[in-house]
Amino acid sequence: MPSSASLKKIRPIQLVAVIFFTVSGGPYGLEQLLSYAGNNAAIPILLITPLLWDVPAIFTVLELNSMMPITGGYYRWVKYALGTHWGFVEGWWTWLYTFIDLAIYPVLFVLYATYFYPDLAQHKLAVCLVIIWASAGLNILGIVPVGKVSLVLSALVITPFIIVVVLFFYQKGGSLHIPAPSFSGVNFPSFGTALYTVMWNCLGWDNVTTYAEEVEKPVRSYLISVLSAFGLVMVVYFFTIWVAQQSGINHAKLENDGFPALGELIAGRWLGSVIALGGMASSLGIYAAVLLSVSRVPQVMADDKLLPRFVSKLHSRFKTPYISIIICSLVVSLMVLWSFGELLIIDVTVYGAGLSLEYVSLIRLRLKEPDKIRPFRIPLGVGALCLVLLLPLGVYAVALIGAFTSSDEAFKAALFAVLALSSAWVAWGGVRFNGWLQSRKYSN
Repeated sequence: MPSSASLKKIRPIQLVAVIFFTVSGGPYGLEQLLSYAGNNAAIPILLITPLLWDVPAIFTVLELNSMMPITGGYYRWVKYALGTHWGFVEGWWTWLYTFIDLAIYPVLFVLYATYFYPDLAQHKLAVCLVIIWASAGLNILGIVPVGKVSLVLSALVITPFIIVVVLFFYQKGGSLHIPAPSFSGVNFPSFGTALYTVMWNCLGWDNVTTYAEEVEKPVRSYLISVLSAFGLVMVVYFFTIWVAQQSGINHAKLENDGFPALGELIAGRWLGSVIALGGMASSLGIYAAVLLSVSRVPQVMADDKLLPRFVSKLHSRFKTPYISIIICSLVVSLMVLWSFGELLIIDVTVYGAGLSLEYVSLIRLRLKEPDKIRPFRIPLGVGALCLVLLLPLGVYAVALIGAFTSSDEAFKAALFAVLALSSAWVAWGGVRFNGWLQSRKYSN
């Protein structure tokens, strides 16, 4: 393992871009929110859900990362706080969630590329594989190239929506308003799906800590970059959904054709094309950023002898976990044929379970090591902290119940997610059995 001083490190401005893509990548994927929530409930769900779901996660991540700004991030925190077994479960769940999450973005890339080339849908698998393996090559080059690429792609993603908002304000003048908040007419399954939609578009704050040793002045950089990225995400989301409401676009058309349809409605084909290009850039940026974060977890787990040793092998020149990157890419290559809706439900369900272990770890460390130095500390006592952390867990439970009571596809996806979570104990049994075999070998 190279020393942290020998690694090329990412700067805060680049870190903001990487976090933006890890968590968001723009409003692409929010299109179905209006279909499920309607005009009157969409904005409240969009604004309230991140306060209950994201803000506790952000502050939990900032405190734990300030205590332990190390490669492996959340896996190392849970392992330190709750022991090797739960550390393994955390790492396993996160690996599963990321395979599912990563499979979404090449599919979204093809969706937006078909705006220009409708026949491209027939070659979906080939295009997805090119994206997967090109991103693998970029990640093997290291975090600095990923940061620079993310910075450029961020501009390509945000600019089209700035154009949309400015043009719409110019066209409508002072006739804009926000619909009165109301959940009337939104049934529980639709409410649950709307929650899943917003939760998916706002998850991943812990993923950005797995490469903390590759960040300049990590405690300060993460504090500034995470809060900046959160503000940027919410501003982009709010104005995009608000303009979609005000435009009068058909909700079903927006869900089926994406935000390029909104661009066409406001300014014609040229703006639809710009937004479609932004969607393609978003998909590429998110994929590269998420692969960067997840590839560090199996590397550290292998160092801890919880995965085969060869997984942690570093590239001789770039000092990146290239075997882990290749393994991740191989698995994602097998998953890109799944539907977007099913992947979204499985993704959030598995991710939420792992996030819950981080909350437990935060409380455990407050009780176990109350005097340990925390450069960033949530200004709450243990009791108040427990009450606050019930908020994201409540949102998670409501969304999951909504999936189980929704369509057959949503039910099957939620059930698969629960079964996927249980696979951690099967894998842990394999680790324990291998340890037993090794002990027998050495004892003989």
